[in-house]
Amino acid sequence: MPPHQSLREGLIQTIRPPADLIAALVWTALALIAVYLPIVNQSPLRILFGLPLVLFVPGYVLIAALFPRSDDLDWIERIALSFGLSIAVVPLIGLGLNYTPWGIRLDPMLVSLSLFTLAMAVAATIRRLSLPVEEQLTIPAAAVVTGIRAELFEAGQSKVDRALSIIMLISILTAIGTTVYVIAVPKEGEHFSEFYILGAEGKAADYPTSFALNTPQWVTVGVGNHEYRNVTYTVEAQAVNQSFDPATNTSTIDRMQVLNRYQVTLAQNTTDEQKLTFTVPKPGYNEIQFLLFNETVPNDSVTGQERIDRSDRDLHLWIKTR
Repeated sequence: MPPHQSLREGLIQTIRPPADLIAALVWTALALIAVYLPIVNQSPLRILFGLPLVLFVPGYVLIAALFPRSDDLDWIERIALSFGLSIAVVPLIGLGLNYTPWGIRLDPMLVSLSLFTLAMAVAATIRRLSLPVEEQLTIPAAAVVTGIRAELFEAGQSKVDRALSIIMLISILTAIGTTVYVIAVPKEGEHFSEFYILGAEGKAADYPTSFALNTPQWVTVGVGNHEYRNVTYTVEAQAVNQSFDPATNTSTIDRMQVLNRYQVTLAQNTTDEQKLTFTVPKPGYNEIQFLLFNETVPNDSVTGQERIDRSDRDLHLWIKTR
């Protein structure tokens, strides 16, 4: 073989980008696509690409940067440390984000993980390519499988080493399986319905509490479904005339009139906000009751405190009319 050809092949082999690090970056890009691309982000691909990005890729590129030689670690140690360091690195990134204006949210977390993976991949590439070719880490699949098999089943291994290797492998597989199960089959939390009202600025303030009779007033009503099923809700606004007896320290509802009512059907873990307008037509009312009914609505003959008690949630505003 001519000397210049040998030199050229050696140079190409030396500067060839490491396939494993390119694969880590490609996987990171695919994970970002699976998270942000419509339709795809509602499919199992989001979990398929997202889990390794959190549980394996950051630790792998960090290990690749710290141990660039092929003989620094055997493959079962490299894989185990990749999982272990990923589990350590991701919370540390989250902790750092907690002290920034961005906070711990999906977008900053993904950007930080991607930048960390890119930085470690670049560092690992530089360190690996600075070594002689024969010392650089390579990943022939057959050699990896052979190395893991030898670590677990080779006759020369001591019983203690073999037992530790098997325990480590089982722990890794158990951790992966548990994580996949928890994400794919999330445990149901408390079943409840969310109900709130907001003022004119979309905040829990500046509610209409003093106004003239027969003038339209409004609030924003929010309903959230956390019942783990589809629910049809009914929202009512009721004008209430309530009196207080100081002798018995009790309140009594003397009159009650429906001002507005609407229905909304919500899927699990969805929230609806809409403007509810009401007009108080007569003097004497001193309270507006907002009632939320979860599917079962009593007929209009049920009124007063009994109707409030039958609601799933209730809110009220004290008002003055003129």
